[in-house]
Amino acid sequence: MKKTILFFALIFLCTHAFATETKLMVRAKAKDAKFVGSSIGGAHVIVRNAINGQILAEGTTQGSTGNTDLIMKRAKERFGQISEESTAGFLAIVDIDEPTFVTIEVISPINKRNAQVHATTEIWLLPGKDILGDGVVVEIPGFVIDILKPNTHQYIPLASLKETGLDIKANVVMMCGCPIEEGGLWDSKMMEVTAFLKKDGNLIKELPLKNPSRNLFEGNVAISEAGTYELTVTAYNATTGNTGVEKVNYVITN
Repeated sequence: MKKTILFFALIFLCTHAFATETKLMVRAKAKDAKFVGSSIGGAHVIVRNAINGQILAEGTTQGSTGNTDLIMKRAKERFGQISEESTAGFLAIVDIDEPTFVTIEVISPINKRNAQVHATTEIWLLPGKDILGDGVVVEIPGFVIDILKPNTHQYIPLASLKETGLDIKANVVMMCGCPIEEGGLWDSKMMEVTAFLKKDGNLIKELPLKNPSRNLFEGNVAISEAGTYELTVTAYNATTGNTGVEKVNYVITN
């Protein structure tokens, strides 16, 4: 028994004798915005051996969304970094004994399933050759959209809407949580936020939503019939090509 244990221990030691600790910084960056950090729950990172799927490292990006001037306002020069020590990222530390082709999967933002994007890239890792600084930056397209009114599967009496109409409200932010407002760095005037209203599966109304305050988009629509309704809110920036969608279903009762 002791000889068997010793045998397998020797095999383990021989297999790992030449493994070298190698560091890989992974960051998730929202399209046309900043890094996905702790303020929105972070992005989940999985580093796998691309050949056999073995997970080499896994964790969540932590830190700040980064320096706004550095990321959004200054021209980036060759070899210039857009991250700082406090900028959100995940430092993967893997032990490899030969060049290893890895898949980097980023799920972001991890706590906003309705807006989640799965983005991947692949690189070679070389033993002892760290990839730090900005590291590998994976772009996360989209908008985080939360429909505030009406609520999911809400039952609304038709009589309560005859004079007031149906209020539509949505909270819209960049994928890093960065704010959207008129005249701001992420200017709502550059974005089309639109509500599409369906009744019993048929489109009955398309309504551009206004932005009265930071992140809030709203509108009002007249409702004259009971039925099952679906509300889709879309966001689109023609300059960047960035898009986002959220849906809710609700019921208007007699």
